Amino acid sequence: MIKEGDLVQLKDSKNSFIFKVKKGETLGTHKGNINHDEIIGLKYGDLIKSHKGNEFLILKPTLYEIIMNGIKRKTQIIYPKDSAYITLKLGITDGMKVLESGIGSGALTIVMANAVKPMGKIYGYEKEKSYIDLVKENLKLTNLEKYVSLFHHDLSEKLPEDYFDAGFIDVKYPHEYLENIKLSLKNGAMVGFLLPTANQVITLIEKLEKLNFLQIEVKELLLRNYKPIPERFRPDDRMVAHTGYLIFARKGV
Repeated sequence: MIKEGDLVQLKDSKNSFIFKVKKGETLGTHKGNINHDEIIGLKYGDLIKSHKGNEFLILKPTLYEIIMNGIKRKTQIIYPKDSAYITLKLGITDGMKVLESGIGSGALTIVMANAVKPMGKIYGYEKEKSYIDLVKENLKLTNLEKYVSLFHHDLSEKLPEDYFDAGFIDVKYPHEYLENIKLSLKNGAMVGFLLPTANQVITLIEKLEKLNFLQIEVKELLLRNYKPIPERFRPDDRMVAHTGYLIFARKGV
């Protein structure tokens, strides 16, 4: 049974609404209003009608759906096509302590927090205070907030040394902070970076080599969607192509 505080997705053939159920509140849509109280006591998979008579299927949203359609954004997010690969590439799993800097709207934070639970934690360092407040709000939507600690902190400031099992950095000039980042990682720890342009990647690679990082790799992931229509099955006319270069390395001694 759905109870107050549960996360739900109302979906019809064209629309999707993701929210937490709260007593006394109403979801207003162009297809009519739906009282949250009417959802409480129903089950995922049930149907509910708006006051205009339009039907919605009540679903439990996946983490993918929450990230793509549920969280609020102030920045370009790291898309699931990249965040899932990043999480696996860095070896992030239960019990790890993970450094993240440049948290933005928290899309990657959510994916990594889901991977480190229940015994691990993401430590997010962000210099923009407004982003921290937004990420806290987005984390509450996923009920993952207890697996994340957020700090108003610039990477030029000291980080805890020899502390993190892995790290991911999404800032404009990561090479400027690489000494600090390296000191914070345990020997052999994986670290990743996201950069939008080739010249930034080259500068970072040069600094990684200078500081004796190992197994330096550069990746770009492309995801193409197809139209699932039997009569004219073909690729979508548009796709999200270049979202950024992913750079990975391992801390040497």
